[in-house]
Amino acid sequence: MGHLVTQGQATLLYAKLSMNMESVLHNFATVLIYVEFIFGNLSNGFIVLSNFLDWVIKQKLSLIDKILLTLAISRITLIWEIYAWFKSLYDPSSFLIGIEFQIIYFSWVLSSHFSLWLATTLSVFYLLRIANCSWQIFLYLKWRLKQLIVGMLLGSLVFLLGNLMQSMLEERFYQYGRNTSVNTMSNDLAMWTELIFFNMAMFSVIPFTLALISFLLLIFSLWKHLQKMQLISRRHRDPSTKAHMNALRIMVSFLLLYTMHFLSLLISWIAQKHQSELADIIGMITELMYPSVHSCILILGNSKLKQTSLCMLRHLRCRLKGENITIAYSNQITSFCVFCVANKSMR
Repeated sequence: MGHLVTQGQATLLYAKLSMNMESVLHNFATVLIYVEFIFGNLSNGFIVLSNFLDWVIKQKLSLIDKILLTLAISRITLIWEIYAWFKSLYDPSSFLIGIEFQIIYFSWVLSSHFSLWLATTLSVFYLLRIANCSWQIFLYLKWRLKQLIVGMLLGSLVFLLGNLMQSMLEERFYQYGRNTSVNTMSNDLAMWTELIFFNMAMFSVIPFTLALISFLLLIFSLWKHLQKMQLISRRHRDPSTKAHMNALRIMVSFLLLYTMHFLSLLISWIAQKHQSELADIIGMITELMYPSVHSCILILGNSKLKQTSLCMLRHLRCRLKGENITIAYSNQITSFCVFCVANKSMR
C-alpha cells in the first residue's frame, strides 16, 4: 500500500513539474515573441523612414530603395498580423470570430506573399547587378532589370490569387458543408486553420526556389571572378570581390531565415493538426524571426542605411550622455550629406 502511495505521489509530482516547466516555457516564448515584435517594427520602420526621407529630399528613389521600402512595409504588416494571431489564440479577450478572423487571415496571406516575393526579387537584383556573366540571356535580363522585377511581382499575383481562391473554397466547405453546432464549428475552424498553414507553406516553395537559384548562380560568378583574380596578391581588396561577398552574406542569411520561415509554417500546420500549443508558439517565434532579423541584416549590408543608422546611434549616445549635441549633430548631418552626395554621384 505504501508503495502505491509513493508511486502516486511521484506521479503527481511529475505532473506538477511538467505543468511548471510548460508554464515557464510558455512565458519565455511569450517574452521572445514580444522582443521579436518590437525589434522587427524598429528595424523595418527604420528602413521605411530612411527611404521615405530620402525620397522627400531627392524626389526619387533608386530601384533597390523602392524594393527595400515596399519590402519593409509588407514586413511590418506581416509582423502585426502574426502578433494579432498570437493574441487571438492565447488571449480570450482578443479572440477573433467571423469577419474579423477572415480580415486577419487575408491580410496575413497578402503581407506574407509580398514579403516573400519582394525578398526574392531582391536576390535576383543582387545577382544581376553584381554577377559577371557573358550569357546572352543573363545580359538581356541585366539590361531589363526593372522590367524583370515588375514582371516577377505581377506574375506572383497568379499564385496569390490561387492561394486565396483555394482558401475561400475550403472555408465555404467547412462553413456550409456541415452542421453549425459549437463543437463542429470549432473543429471546422481548426481544420481550416490547418489547411491555411499548409497552403502558405506550399505556395512559398516557388519563391524559395528562385532565391536558391540566384544564390547558386552568384556563388558560381564569385568562383569565376576569383579564378581570374588568383594572380593578383590583393584580390580580397578587389571591389568586385567585396560586392560578391556582401551580396552572398545577405543572400545566405536570407536563405537560412527563409528556410526557417518555411519550417515555421510546417510547424504551425503540425501544431494545428495535433492541437499542440507549444509547437504553435515555436512556429510563431520562428516565423517572426524571418521579417525581424533579415531586415536588420539588410540595414548592415546597405551602405546608405548603415551610415544613417550609425549617425542615429551616435546622436542617441550623445543625448544619453547629456553632452552638447548641437555641434555633434551638425557634424553628423554634414557627414551624412557628403555621403548622400557621393552616393548619388556613384549612381
